[in-house]
Parts: sequence; C-alpha cells; structure tokens
Amino acid sequence: MDIREILEYLPHRYPMLLVDRVLECEPGKRLLALKNVTMNELFFIGHFPHYPVMPGVMIIEALAQAAAVLSFRTMNAKPDDKSVYYFVGIDEARFKRPVIPGDQLLLEVSMERNARGLWKFAGEARVGDVVAAEAKILCTLRPI
Repeated sequence: MDIREILEYLPHRYPMLLVDRVLECEPGKRLLALKNVTMNELFFIGHFPHYPVMPGVMIIEALAQAAAVLSFRTMNAKPDDKSVYYFVGIDEARFKRPVIPGDQLLLEVSMERNARGLWKFAGEARVGDVVAAEAKILCTLRPI
C-alpha cells in the first residue's frame, strides 16, 4: 500500500502520521509497514537537540497505527467520521535500540485476539534485523 491508500485507512495526518508504506498485509494475521525516520520530524527539535532520538512513545504509536490498518483491512472497512479507533493499552513494552534520523523503521504487527470489540496485537519495530522496540497493543473501535 502506498501513502495514498494508507490515508484511506488512517485518520492521522502530519505530523502524527507515522506509517509511510505497507509492505505486506495478511488480513486477520499480520502487517509489515515502513516508517522513514527523517531529521524533519517535529519531535527531534527537543528530543534531543544534541543527539536526536525518536521518542519511544512515538515508536509505539507507529505500531498502533500499523495495527489500525490491519484491523480495518481485516474488517474490510474504512474509518468514518462517526467512530474513532482508539489505542487503549500497552503491555510488555521494551525499548532495545535508539531510533535516529536516517533509520528505516520496520513495523510488524501480528493479531493475537479480537473479542468483544477489543483487538490485541504483538508489535515489533526493527531497524534492519535489530529490534528497536516491542509491545503488546490493545485497540478498540468506538462511536463518537
């Protein structure tokens, strides 16, 4: 999926859109996406001026956005203005490698469970073959 198609599945826009391309998608199973990390990201202004590092919460948010795309593709639906897909929980988050400008962040999410409107995913963010972060992510779709 290119950026135009991603924009159909995510309501996020600059500077909060953190998925640039979807490389693989198996609805109901897994999704592999890409985030190109550039020095132009707003968070690098203050995190940290002397050594820019992508905040861990932004890496987890990128995983949650990838999970949202997988959820909507699994439901064979697109978001509308009558509901919001909320990020409702993070478990077992670990940060193992700094992500810096110039890195390509590979975002892999695997669906673990979907019950009573609560989706659970295992997420892993890598730079090349090296794990940068991992977490269990919970999301839900709710009417506004």
